Amino acid sequence: MQPPRRVLVTGGAGFIGSHLCERLLEEGCEVLCADNFFTGTRRNVEHLLDHPRFELLRHDVTFPLYVEVDEIYNLACPASPIHYQWDPVQTTKTSVLGAINMLGLAKRLRGKILQASTSEIYGDPEVHPQQEAYWGHVNPIGPRSCYDEGKRCAETLFFDYGRQHHLRIKVLRIFNTYGPRMQPNDGRVVSNFIIQALNNQPITIYGDGLQTRSFCFVDDTIRGMMALMNTPDEVTGPVNCGNPNEFTIRDLAAQVIAMTGSRSRLVHRPLPQDDPRQRRPDISQAQELLNWQPVIPLAEGLQRTIAYFEELHAKQRKRVSRPRSAAKKTRELVPSRATAS
Repeated sequence: MQPPRRVLVTGGAGFIGSHLCERLLEEGCEVLCADNFFTGTRRNVEHLLDHPRFELLRHDVTFPLYVEVDEIYNLACPASPIHYQWDPVQTTKTSVLGAINMLGLAKRLRGKILQASTSEIYGDPEVHPQQEAYWGHVNPIGPRSCYDEGKRCAETLFFDYGRQHHLRIKVLRIFNTYGPRMQPNDGRVVSNFIIQALNNQPITIYGDGLQTRSFCFVDDTIRGMMALMNTPDEVTGPVNCGNPNEFTIRDLAAQVIAMTGSRSRLVHRPLPQDDPRQRRPDISQAQELLNWQPVIPLAEGLQRTIAYFEELHAKQRKRVSRPRSAAKKTRELVPSRATAS
């Protein structure tokens, strides 16, 4: 009987990473989840901690990691503008040094490695929809460059390691993905709109709201990611992974308001620098090479995502409304614990 595959997921406590860990365990793998918890949270993988084939490791990929695994999914990097622009130098280091360290590990182990790349590779595209052969339209010195160019450099490293060291590489370009376990404060459009709608706050639209995005539910993205990892060695990518159905930001806002029954109104703010006007993947390669295409429509995905945020919202209200006497008692207990220690 073959032992289970041992799989490393960097960024495994993040939004997409936690879903990937869950699915790999369902497939019978042993999973080593590595995360420095900058944007990932222990809460995302709490339900996996008692699983006999799951291990959680606090680690920053900008430092080498010495473990024994069969496959590596490299997902480590903050992915929302609020987070990746908070420390742009560290963001670039995470993409570039993280790729070097994980590729070095894969080289030593002769294992397969997949890079979670991004549609930001294409920048503000002049070609629509975006095909993998398109080289992109990216500002190399703007406020988004730490992420865009960091991911582009990571792809370069993957393909150079593949050519130079005959490493078994895979590169997946992920388009807008949403679903449960998104961070409520990550500034992404889906989570922003849902949180604002649930609180009956004004829904913030940047620019005229006619810019388009393609939203892929996280379960579909995970299927695409694992499908690429399981392809023959000659299939390296890059492969687009996203939903080819295109929606304006206004369309999304209207749908979220309707589904939450919110009293929110729309407010417009200036469009951030280098924010892409159009974003839609050409998924011909994914269909041909992976037999993959998304199956979860936006309405269903939004319903599941809204339910997740409603639960978070209810828990937060419960904490805020905790009786004052209980809060006081907790505060009184803290000094005595400190004294005892």
